[in-house]
Amino acid sequence: MENYFQSVVIEQVQPIIDGGRYPIKREEGDSVTVSADIFKDGHDVLVAFLRYRKKGTKNWTDVPMARLSNDRWQAVFTVSDAGRYQYTVMAFPDAFLSWRSDLEKKQAAGMDVTSEILEGQRMLKEASRRAPAKDQEVFEKLLGALQVSADSRVALAVFNANEVTQLMDRWGDKSLATQYEPLLEVKVDRIRARFAAWYEFFPRSQGKVPGKCSTFKDCEERLPDIKAMGFDVVYLPPIHPIGVTNRKGPNNTLTAGPNDPGSPYAIGSKEGGHKAVEPSLGTLDDFDAFVQKS
Repeated sequence: MENYFQSVVIEQVQPIIDGGRYPIKREEGDSVTVSADIFKDGHDVLVAFLRYRKKGTKNWTDVPMARLSNDRWQAVFTVSDAGRYQYTVMAFPDAFLSWRSDLEKKQAAGMDVTSEILEGQRMLKEASRRAPAKDQEVFEKLLGALQVSADSRVALAVFNANEVTQLMDRWGDKSLATQYEPLLEVKVDRIRARFAAWYEFFPRSQGKVPGKCSTFKDCEERLPDIKAMGFDVVYLPPIHPIGVTNRKGPNNTLTAGPNDPGSPYAIGSKEGGHKAVEPSLGTLDDFDAFVQKS
């Protein structure tokens, strides 16, 4: 942890459930609107970002937050894929924007701003050291333009240029940043999780020959009919080998005949257990093909 006093306060972050103990929920493509109270002592210009990333990744995506009113800030990000995302709020006093605001006020009052311009040049030089070579070249050109003219109006025009603002946004001093803790999470489900009609059917009962166990291949032929009835999800009982000991008969009777298949919930026989497929239904490859077809 950095050894400094974090003067920026971030509180009342929304959305949040039980102080961040549980994730909020969204669906693929949904927007997450995040707001927070952000403030500090003094008159420094504050800059705030909403930060988000897919859980398990390292780099953050930063979205600038806008001030709504008084101390309330807000930004939005989109969750594009199913899974878990992390989000938080980061804010810091922007030394460059604070300095530029003071410079404008002093110049408007007709004050001598020579020392202020030197301070601005110093901040550009420090930011340049943090920047890659390509941006360093731009910094050098800007600093050169400031050396050419002693006119404070020219200097202010340079400092107010969009190019300078963008460079300082990227490479300005963020050492006094405060980040909200704990990291908050959003659980993103498929759109189908919003609502789905489930159809449960026994795969062994989908054939066309009475008394003969159907297979996964036979089940594939039933899928169009199930979809036509308005169902979204096909739900199967266990498809594993069925035990023989104490096998049940029709309608849950306690005595099974020699040709009764038994209850699919009585898992385990010499053909295997939870990692095997009932041989009369087909193979594991047949089941995978059925899943792909559905």
